[in-house]
Amino acid sequence: MTSSLTPVEDIIKSRVSSAFSPTSLEIFNDSHLHSHHKAMQGSTSKETHFRVMITSEAFKGKPQPARHRMVYALLQDEMSRDGGIHALQLRTRTPEEEQKQLERERGA
Repeated sequence: MTSSLTPVEDIIKSRVSSAFSPTSLEIFNDSHLHSHHKAMQGSTSKETHFRVMITSEAFKGKPQPARHRMVYALLQDEMSRDGGIHALQLRTRTPEEEQKQLERERGA
């Protein structure tokens, strides 16, 4: 059995999918853009910086900080371990918010 080349990304996808049943989930590994940073010197991980865009009904009625705390809670182990997630940029929306954004983009 071969191990994944993207184990942290796989964990993010699995946990977010299980917890939020997203209608849309995009995960971008931006680690290569930050590998030269002083904090990353000596790190052997290729999975330290992520942008995650989640659209889910689970966020309905919750402000952005609460939504982000929900995601951070899911990934706290990966964020606290050495070589784990160093930076996590989130965009959390409900399906209605996503639809409004698409309509704005089409109208522009």
